[in-house]
Amino acid sequence: MWLYVVAALTALFLLWRWHRERQMVPGLSEKFVLITGCDSGFGNALARALDARGLRVLAACLGERGAAELRAAASPRLQTVLLDVTSSQSVAAAAAWVQERVGERGLWGLVNNAGTAIPAGPNEWLSKADFAKVLDVNLLGLIEVTLSLLPLVRRARGRVVNVASVMGRIAACGGGYCVSKFGVEAFSDGLRLEMRDFGVKVSVIEPGYFRTEIISSKILEDSIISSWERLPEEIKAAYGEKYLKEHLALLRNAQGSCSRDVRAVTSCMEHALTSRCPRSRYSAGWDAKLFFIPLSYLPSALADVVLTRSRPKPALGAA
Repeated sequence: MWLYVVAALTALFLLWRWHRERQMVPGLSEKFVLITGCDSGFGNALARALDARGLRVLAACLGERGAAELRAAASPRLQTVLLDVTSSQSVAAAAAWVQERVGERGLWGLVNNAGTAIPAGPNEWLSKADFAKVLDVNLLGLIEVTLSLLPLVRRARGRVVNVASVMGRIAACGGGYCVSKFGVEAFSDGLRLEMRDFGVKVSVIEPGYFRTEIISSKILEDSIISSWERLPEEIKAAYGEKYLKEHLALLRNAQGSCSRDVRAVTSCMEHALTSRCPRSRYSAGWDAKLFFIPLSYLPSALADVVLTRSRPKPALGAA
């Protein structure tokens, strides 16, 4: 009996949530959205999708080539600006540019999408500077862009959408990427609570493994090999050449299973920007929903067994 009651209540809850989340924000054609990292990948796909829906897209690109290609593929509504999120001067100039375009209406949406995974490699193979390069883009750059544009978002009672990762829930690899994504989660949680009374909604996107330019197999392999070549001989001996080869092979296998359907990610971003009732968190990809997020709730001892079962063993590791 109780099983039927629980099933009925669950079904009613899911039906209510589905109906609630289907309600769209009115007047989308008059709303401005700034997206960072639009040269390629998720940002580029989202810019095109929102432009097709009639929103006023302000696409921030790192290079002029990416900006020109995006403008050529979009409607005249879409505007581009060059933005290096690691440069305070560039962030300030972009914020002023946005202010000129949105005026008193404010900025409805800010999507912090710009990111990098390079330099990459096991923690011991990297330096403090290697970690800083990733943190400057994925976390500190995201924070500075947000703080610079937050007054405009508050004016519009709009949305902030931060791209984190399932690696912001469970650190399955070394390097600055997971560290930065854990930081994005923490910053977003604090911002969401602070902005609640201003009517600003903050959402986090947590994609699983997707093949994009920032984590292409060739770029990651080159970065790992470069990190290896800089190591002192003592550390190389502790890991061994076999460890490096197996680590690269594991990376290639993981890349082969990565999804290419970026729409799974951009649809979450679109919903966060256009729904009257956006979610606080969106998991994108079946690996995120069915593997990584459930794994993050397991006791660490069990999660460690799952994550290390296929990893290579160092030459001088414990037996």
